[in-house]
Amino acid sequence: MLRPGRGPYGYERALDRAGLSPVAGADEAGRGACAGPLVAAAVILDPKRPIKGLDDSKVLTATARERLDAEIRRRAVAVEVAVVTHTECDELGMHQADLAGLRRAVARLAVRPAFVLTDGFPVDGIGAPGLAIWKGDKVAACVSAASIVAKVARDRIMTQYHDEYPDYGFAVHKGYCTAAHQRMLDALGPSPIHRWRFENVARTARVDSL
Repeated sequence: MLRPGRGPYGYERALDRAGLSPVAGADEAGRGACAGPLVAAAVILDPKRPIKGLDDSKVLTATARERLDAEIRRRAVAVEVAVVTHTECDELGMHQADLAGLRRAVARLAVRPAFVLTDGFPVDGIGAPGLAIWKGDKVAACVSAASIVAKVARDRIMTQYHDEYPDYGFAVHKGYCTAAHQRMLDALGPSPIHRWRFENVARTARVDSL
């Protein structure tokens, strides 16, 4: 039975003692958004070069995420990102899209992990033994790092989409289902990057067709 030590690197250190290193963390951003891609990331950290301030990306400010993303990319053993398009999200459904993104990110790592930690739910077909951790993006450093990298990468994509579709406000809400986003969706109808599997998008499109 895995008994992680104290601190954010406790899981990595315990797995290293068990001969299961390097350890990758994997997480995603954008699962709950109704527009834009889902972005997954995988990160292998060096426990001997700890990064301070790692946490669930959602509780960090945008400035803190950008700073940590740069530090993670500079100091990590390996970092990879995989983008699952809005079209794939519609075709696969969000859970399968999530699994596909996490598998792709881990598979692209330049260093093959001996073990993979994921946030919340297990991921099969990932090419290594793994463990799903409840609130993994808060308690395991490599998963926190993956959540930050995924969030920063996706936010940048959505900011670029804002330039293409400025009326929707993607630079502000990043495609999540906020009240402001819904008002623009009701007024304009779906953009080319909205996910039709989401009921609020499909409903708006049905109203537009009447």
